[in-house]
Amino acid sequence: MKYSIEGEPMPIVICELEAGEKMITEKGAMSWMSPNMKMETVGGGVGKMFGRMLSGESMFTNHYTAQGGPGMIAFASSFTGGIRAFEIGPGKNMVCQKSAFLASTMGVELSTFFQKKIGSGFFGGEGFIMQKLSGQGIAFVEFDGHIKEYDLQPGQSMLIDTGYLAAMEETCSIDIQSVPGVKNMLFGGEGIFNTRVTGPGRIYLQSMPISQMAGTLIPYLPSAK
Repeated sequence: MKYSIEGEPMPIVICELEAGEKMITEKGAMSWMSPNMKMETVGGGVGKMFGRMLSGESMFTNHYTAQGGPGMIAFASSFTGGIRAFEIGPGKNMVCQKSAFLASTMGVELSTFFQKKIGSGFFGGEGFIMQKLSGQGIAFVEFDGHIKEYDLQPGQSMLIDTGYLAAMEETCSIDIQSVPGVKNMLFGGEGIFNTRVTGPGRIYLQSMPISQMAGTLIPYLPSAK
């Protein structure tokens, strides 16, 4: 499979498949394709379907296969930002924000990643449930806004406002901690909790989470009558 990512800040990934090659996509992710691409909607086991529902994804995925010769299929980003390609394999698992997965080759497995600590689960907000990409293959992930990468050394941490953590290597650990001081919590405008990510591993931070954009626009939208 060959691919090209084009057109930021509203990018699209165009994949060229050999005969018989397959792609896995989220519901509604396909933008255009050659006529010989066959689509099949797959649900998987009950456990996987329930996990996908918890992570904010559709319980079903679409499989596209190039039949009778080479095929082409394209997947567009749903929001202003970027698309990144990750080589998934042993020791190269990725953890991403929910709804980040766009498409992948057949060997990639998509599952739900739960933060280990109970406090993270109850108070982590958007960071509570994330996606884990494992298996073997290439995965395409979409991020919101500009992406800044940091390589964290063992024990080195980064404190991140909720929603700005786009992805991290699975070697990183994640926790949620409260903003110190009651006055800071109530009047600081930065929320009550932050996400703490500790290395070793690479993290990907996004400059414009779609949830942040939505919150900014709400005061300017006409109210429903």
